[in-house]
Amino acid sequence: MTRSIYPMNQNWLYGGEATPESTEIGFDDSSFERVTIPHANTLLPWHSFDDRDYQFISVYRRHFTPLADLRGRRVFADFGGVMTAATVFLNGERLGEHRGGYTPFTIELTGHLRWDAENVLAVEVDSTERPDIPPFGGQIDYLTFGGIYREVSLRAVPQTFIENVFAQPVNVLDARRWVDVRCFLAGLEPIEAPLTLAVALRDEERVLARQTTALPARTDLTDVVMRLQDLGEVDLWDLDTPRLYTVVAHLMDGEKITDEYTVRIGFRDARFTPDGFTLNGRRVKLRGLNRHQTYPYVGQAMPARVQRRDAEILKREIKCNIVRTSHYPQSPHFLDACDELGLLAFEEIPGWQHIGGEDWKQVACCNVEEMIRRDWNHPSIVLWGVRINESRDDHAFYARTNEIARGLDPTRQIGGVRNFFDSELLEDVYTMNDFNPNYIRPPHHPLYLNTEFVGHMFPTKHIDNVERVQEHVHRHARVHDMLAGRDDFAGGIGWCAFDYNTHADFGSGDRICYHGVSDIFRIPKPVAGFYRSQCDPAEDVVLEPAFHWSIGDKSEGGGPGTGLICSNCEQLKLYIGGELRAEIHPDREQYPNLAHPPFTTDQLTGLWGQVWSDLRIDGYIGGQKVVTKRMSARGVDREFYLEPDDAALVGDGIDATRVVFRVTDEFDAARPFATGAVTLTIEGPGEIIGENPFALTGGVGAVWVRATQESGTIRLEAKHPVLGSRIAEIRVTEAQPEGI
Repeated sequence: MTRSIYPMNQNWLYGGEATPESTEIGFDDSSFERVTIPHANTLLPWHSFDDRDYQFISVYRRHFTPLADLRGRRVFADFGGVMTAATVFLNGERLGEHRGGYTPFTIELTGHLRWDAENVLAVEVDSTERPDIPPFGGQIDYLTFGGIYREVSLRAVPQTFIENVFAQPVNVLDARRWVDVRCFLAGLEPIEAPLTLAVALRDEERVLARQTTALPARTDLTDVVMRLQDLGEVDLWDLDTPRLYTVVAHLMDGEKITDEYTVRIGFRDARFTPDGFTLNGRRVKLRGLNRHQTYPYVGQAMPARVQRRDAEILKREIKCNIVRTSHYPQSPHFLDACDELGLLAFEEIPGWQHIGGEDWKQVACCNVEEMIRRDWNHPSIVLWGVRINESRDDHAFYARTNEIARGLDPTRQIGGVRNFFDSELLEDVYTMNDFNPNYIRPPHHPLYLNTEFVGHMFPTKHIDNVERVQEHVHRHARVHDMLAGRDDFAGGIGWCAFDYNTHADFGSGDRICYHGVSDIFRIPKPVAGFYRSQCDPAEDVVLEPAFHWSIGDKSEGGGPGTGLICSNCEQLKLYIGGELRAEIHPDREQYPNLAHPPFTTDQLTGLWGQVWSDLRIDGYIGGQKVVTKRMSARGVDREFYLEPDDAALVGDGIDATRVVFRVTDEFDAARPFATGAVTLTIEGPGEIIGENPFALTGGVGAVWVRATQESGTIRLEAKHPVLGSRIAEIRVTEAQPEGI
């Protein structure tokens, strides 16, 4: 009998703050709230809340009766992530504790299960900022929230089983490439012949290579390395063609499969060199953003679809080629999407400036191991971060983290993000947060990657006036232009992708850092148009004005003044009131190194009080008009849009999608000063995650809609006080039962 994995994300009981009795088997939990996982220990407004509201010890309980086919096998409870410390009990017996909220952990239940009877799995969740657990002990510029915020499953395996698999493509640019498959075994008893281990490389159902080896009868056998070669033609994993293959490992007793472990891999050669970053032998200038995995209302407790959506936004909408998982290991669903989309990733351990004592450091070293062992098969990950973000030097500590990383994964280079140039380098790549507005000091090391810039130096909101909005674009563009002009710089990862919640010591006084190129709801600001415009026009023709069209938003009036337009067109023609005002080309004088420099013009002016007319911008490539953008001069909120990301959800009580509100002019251009309390009404198998009514800020906003455990059609109505009602329908399909 092979392994069985049973999701355990439904039918949890949540009791709020824990009591000494709430983990006992006979405790009366009839008053507890029935919840699904992922779950936040408390719901919050999207800003201006007190972060102490989620910092308490809570309790979760799950009743279940073991299935008969679990007998004779080892049974584990697998937790994807619990913030911040979890103590696990089965039937009132304490089985173990895990410290740290960003990496997975496993608790064995085998010898403690009650067969043919109900069991109670209880988890005491400590969401306080404990100084013995990274990233805590000092100040941190982000919030961690609380709860069982990643998935839980029950895993049944044979007495001897495959604990993990690391499949390492080797020499991938050569026709003689191969895959070294390292299988990690675990067992309570000596391995008895004739157990065999078989591994295979598959392209869907087609087997490209296989290898089998007999296992010796030894008690100390923990891992076996097998080589898959003579692969034939394989496609490389690349930014535009992220080809994935499957490696399957079987543990066999004769002809009978006793265990199976499957991973996805990609064949790619990624390396930082003195001449920049290369992917599959081709130089690639890295252009990306940092990402926090937190969301409004529920913190980090969003399901797979929502986590994956962030990768789609970064790759397909903002046109990044790399993301940094600041400042901790992030959702496996997000990384899976990076693999599938061709979005590179730099993943790092939890922390922010502070280094604690020896016990704290031990947890951090465990974080290194848990991060790498969880994620080492992701082809998107090209760099491990083994330093605490922006921390001081600590030779002994960082010698340990480097040694752990290199011992576990010799296939990837290592970085460690610092914010001062005379830092000791133990890693391979000098990863540096450089916020110098004049940019940039020479790199301290030939392998150099800028990992943060702009960010807190220039927070920006939808409602800021045109001068600040355009300067925000210029600041990101200047850094990327400088990086593009230096072959010895691998590229840059700006701060940051999305606005995020933070402590009162940081941000704008409402628990928000407005550092993102998109807001906290993932709705783009004008600077996102710059990142989009750097893609090849064959992929997407981009024309994004970095202003809204008004006579008086600029200081001293007169229109937006020097207009900044982000586009990958070759020429723009600007018309005001139907009259051709200017023909302009990319500003290569200010931005000589960018593939697609922004356009600048001083022709978008007018006299205060004159008749103000519509703006039309036509974009040309190869002499042909390829895109048009219009902006209204009327200053009227004309349209109200209600836009769900997805048309269908699964009715498991977990699946969710974002629904965006937008107010625009008659040409679909943003109205950044539009307001109004949007009132929401929902019918059918769904519930709203968010504020209702929702007060628009900057003419935009969002909630998420979560499916309940039913099928049917969700009907969401949003009513704007002036622009009327809009309706979105989302189909909900029946979910498969969890089975335990």
